[in-house]
Amino acid sequence: MTDATQPHAAHAAAMGGSALEHCPLMPTYGPPPVQFVRGSGCELFDRDGKRYLDFLAGLAVTSLGHAHPAIAEALSEQARTLLHVSNLFGTEPQTEVAQTIDRLQGGGGQVFFCNSGAESLEGAIKLARKYAGRGRYVVVSALRSFHGRTLATLHATGQPEKHETFQPLPEGFRHVPYNDAEALEAALDPSCCAVLLEVVQGEGGVNVADSNYLGRVRELCDERGLALIIDEVQTGLARTGKWFAWHHHFDPAGGPTTAARPDIVTMAKALGNGVPIGAVWARREVAGAFQPGDHATTFGGQPLAASAARAVLRTMEAIDAPAVAAARGEELAGKLMGVPGVTDTRGLGLLIAAELDAEAIGRSGPEVAAACLDAGLVVNGITPTAVRFAPPLVVSSSEIDEGLSIFAKVLAGNVGPD
Repeated sequence: MTDATQPHAAHAAAMGGSALEHCPLMPTYGPPPVQFVRGSGCELFDRDGKRYLDFLAGLAVTSLGHAHPAIAEALSEQARTLLHVSNLFGTEPQTEVAQTIDRLQGGGGQVFFCNSGAESLEGAIKLARKYAGRGRYVVVSALRSFHGRTLATLHATGQPEKHETFQPLPEGFRHVPYNDAEALEAALDPSCCAVLLEVVQGEGGVNVADSNYLGRVRELCDERGLALIIDEVQTGLARTGKWFAWHHHFDPAGGPTTAARPDIVTMAKALGNGVPIGAVWARREVAGAFQPGDHATTFGGQPLAASAARAVLRTMEAIDAPAVAAARGEELAGKLMGVPGVTDTRGLGLLIAAELDAEAIGRSGPEVAAACLDAGLVVNGITPTAVRFAPPLVVSSSEIDEGLSIFAKVLAGNVGPD
């Protein structure tokens, strides 16, 4: 595209601003193909009234669906009660949310609230450095990981192609192949303070960690005195069929795989079901490294966001969200394998990648996702040969059937743009 104003013009038109000379938003996402104006459960509607099935949930955010009544009521009530007092003081919803998070992690920890996934990773990195002490500052993470887009979390992200534009990035990050314990061990030296991993690499292609690998990572961290940080921003809060993805390798009540338990866990996305909130949980011993003034955020865990999170957690526990996600995920993965053009699936719970026979289909993963959107299904092309499915946990069997019917027609070339 030679005319640099064209993306802005398309963006403005999509936003209903065709009369504008340029779009008022920076072009960080490119021109949006559709403008959504309302949603309900697994449904979205655009400004022309067209209905879509949302099988992406705002990138694993709206896990309880759009416009959930309990969350809407909690926000309304809190807005009439107390919006903000600063973190110099405590609030009722914040306390309950912190206690619930700690209980779901297995207990024995403390929580720091923030506003986003990237901010939770920033807090975790700072905490690991402080806990390790001066001179130990290197965080080792995995290739194809994704941990955020701030300068530090961008460097923690194991995708070098994303780094070059913003060099020099902050020092202190090292990357090794995923699921390769020998490579990790070779990368560890006395300058290291932590290992940072996703149990499922969402943005990297929905790649799942091997249980033996995570156990060996825990052993290496114990041998070297390193903090094990697990990034649960996308996978946390029942998405994978457990409260947290690391629970697939550890029973919070005690069990044969307890060696995989992390020292620090980050979360965001589903915690607020669309209201910006993130959190860092850490074992009490590790959390105690932070002292007043070491870390802070103005809006983290403020009453409105914490009230939403409280409603989310109460609702998720009431419906046994991990069991729901596990059952629906098994159903979705099984039915995906019956779709012509799908060669394999991978993932946990309701975080699933469908691997495509892209050559036979004649479209890449992102092109398939674009065609699905045109046909009324929201999914995400994460690699040239794979499409990600992350519908709300409340998706029904009939909605799964409807969504996969659209998906199958797209793969067959019967609907969507060429």
